[in-house]
Amino acid sequence: MLDVAIVGAGFAGLGMGMALQAAGRRDFTILERAETIGGTWRDNTYPGVACDVPSHLYGFAQHPNPSWSGVYATGAEIQSYLGEVAVREGLEARLRLRTPLLAATWAEDRWRLETGGPDPAITEARSLVLACGRLTEPRIPEVRGLESFAGPIFHTGRWDHSVSLRGTRVAVVGTGASAVQLVPELVRRGAQVTLFQRTPAWIVPREGRTYTDAERDRFAQHPSVLSAIREDLYLEGEARFASRSGDAVAAAEAQQTALTHLHAQITDPALRSALTPGYAFGCKRVLLSDDFYPAVASDAVTLEPTALAAVDDGTLVAASGARREADVLVLATGFASSQQPYADTVRGESETLAQHWSAGMTSFASTVVSGFPNLFVLNGPNASLGHNSAVLMAEAQAEYVVRALDERDRRGGVLRVRPEAEKAYTARIDEAAASTPWVAGGCDNWYVDERSGRLTLLWPGTVAAFRTLLTECRGDEFVAATEEPRDPSRARGES
Repeated sequence: MLDVAIVGAGFAGLGMGMALQAAGRRDFTILERAETIGGTWRDNTYPGVACDVPSHLYGFAQHPNPSWSGVYATGAEIQSYLGEVAVREGLEARLRLRTPLLAATWAEDRWRLETGGPDPAITEARSLVLACGRLTEPRIPEVRGLESFAGPIFHTGRWDHSVSLRGTRVAVVGTGASAVQLVPELVRRGAQVTLFQRTPAWIVPREGRTYTDAERDRFAQHPSVLSAIREDLYLEGEARFASRSGDAVAAAEAQQTALTHLHAQITDPALRSALTPGYAFGCKRVLLSDDFYPAVASDAVTLEPTALAAVDDGTLVAASGARREADVLVLATGFASSQQPYADTVRGESETLAQHWSAGMTSFASTVVSGFPNLFVLNGPNASLGHNSAVLMAEAQAEYVVRALDERDRRGGVLRVRPEAEKAYTARIDEAAASTPWVAGGCDNWYVDERSGRLTLLWPGTVAAFRTLLTECRGDEFVAATEEPRDPSRARGES
């Protein structure tokens, strides 16, 4: 029987494996449904895909990378970086690729895992770590007649590289983070773009640039320089929390920066008005771009300032009633983020995760869940960020898991989360989120679960506060040994 099974080989899964090895725990396996590692950065290969967190902060603390091409890394670079880390850490031997998790069931004192793929198997593990991400399952909008569109249709997270876009009419649905990166690239490739915008985004300057060879040489020769850059970027990110979370002064300053950026790049008053958000700064994900507005203002892009409502005999019909023709339809519509992948196949002591989370994801410390012994969820409930690097959160969670496993061993093998601990943590999140733009900012966003109106994705605090919360956990969140349910068969001496 395995000690730990990890599901997912993106940043969180690899980070978890690294943390286990650093603690001397080597009895673990990483299950990955795809043919390669990388998670989000494997799946998203659309033109222009890149990170919007500075590259020297968007990596593992133990593995600084002096070779990043610029201030912001491309998706392919990040995918390559993860592969290099896996090799350096010797994690390749722990990987089981093309091994999707079909079902996970808690059975008395262990997890029983059913996996598929070329070598289906039943595996048992003392503990289970879900490191499956939250931006993995494309969200396909419900659009009447969508299936009648005659040309290629695909989501940005499942890009079809066989489709040539040069000289074609491309309709892009959505103006979120993916679309803001994609549209300028489509223009550069000679496409004519119709952009369906349900809601405009707040966009601030990206100010990205390529590093010179001399800079990269300096990074490689002086690790202390990279450490200082990372610390500066971390502190800059922490400072952004104020503007994203609703501090009046900070939000006003950031909003003015966004408006100045918009006015500088869009001169047409009507287009500028259509691109101006009508909700609080920070309510939706704040985007970074230097070339989106110029692309939209060019002759190559037609902005349709309403959502795609229907496809009628191959013609795209906007909510405004406008009819648009296109050869290719690209859905930049985000991901199904309100549930973790596998939530409906992971069954704890009495219910599935999906059932437990029927009104929105809940947890204790954004990592452990009542009713699911020895289960740990990375990048799950309230573990996302809107102001800093999510890798920092995953690293903090992985450290917490290692400490919890030590606690598990001290207690004889099983950790059960107190229901009241989860309820108290959930209430704390709700209280902290109530007045923030994410909940009260006048927009619909993917941070809030539409079933309950609760903030279930974002952590409503700084990275430092999250780290402090996790490091201060001393095991009180788990049921004491004297409170554990007794097994009648063991009491009678049966085996």
